[in-house]
Amino acid sequence: MARAIERIERDIAGLKEAIRAIAVELQTAYASYLNTLGLAVRKQLILASYHLCTQGYPESFLHLSLNQRQQLQQAIRKLGQLASEELLTYIKSEEIGGDEGHEGHEGDRGDEEVTPVIMDTSNPIELAKWQQNLEEVTQEILKKLSHDANILLQKAGVLPKKLPEPILAAAAAASEASAEVMPGPPNLLNLVIEIENEQQSEDSGLTQIMAINLRLGEIEFADVTLSSERRQIRSILVQLNKLGREYQKTHREIAIAEAEAAWRASWFE
Repeated sequence: MARAIERIERDIAGLKEAIRAIAVELQTAYASYLNTLGLAVRKQLILASYHLCTQGYPESFLHLSLNQRQQLQQAIRKLGQLASEELLTYIKSEEIGGDEGHEGHEGDRGDEEVTPVIMDTSNPIELAKWQQNLEEVTQEILKKLSHDANILLQKAGVLPKKLPEPILAAAAAASEASAEVMPGPPNLLNLVIEIENEQQSEDSGLTQIMAINLRLGEIEFADVTLSSERRQIRSILVQLNKLGREYQKTHREIAIAEAEAAWRASWFE
């Protein structure tokens, strides 16, 4: 029985080493992916803003002066830059088992490459939690960027001033759970809402609005490099899931073997 336990322990040691290698490979893949995503987000934000200003609300955009248009365009570029930096800041500062909070991560690195943090872990459950948390943070960054861009466009006079704040928040999160590509210009959402006139209720009615809604599926669809890096991440996760199942099976085997040995050691006729 002792030899069986030793053999299982050797198997566990081998699995831990393989999982540690997967951890490094996964974070390296995410560092590259988020760097590419940051560039793609900036591009798609500009394209979505262009479509909104020229096709959604061309009259409102034409009412702006040249200086106002330039200020709006500069502010949109700045929003995209900040979101890109936030993505890179998070992957550089997060380690498995560390603080999962991501508020307050601000950086000024621009397009600087991120050096992956080598994750010293052999626990596939912790690694899976880290990966899931990173995906959630990415979605939150896109959601916040969409909301901030809509507020910016509203303050500039492109989006209707009477559009309530809750509607803008809902637009940013509208299709968050869906990964499929929507018809029409990418990363834009067409909404039909009812807005009441406080003075004259008879003027209330349905109003169609267009708002920015950056969606990870559409951003990946439009970028070949990003799509390729996402496929690489999926491939690594398949390996992780396989190792995770083996890890759990082997740990149960050694628990059973040790329990059997403990029973025999304490049993007396």
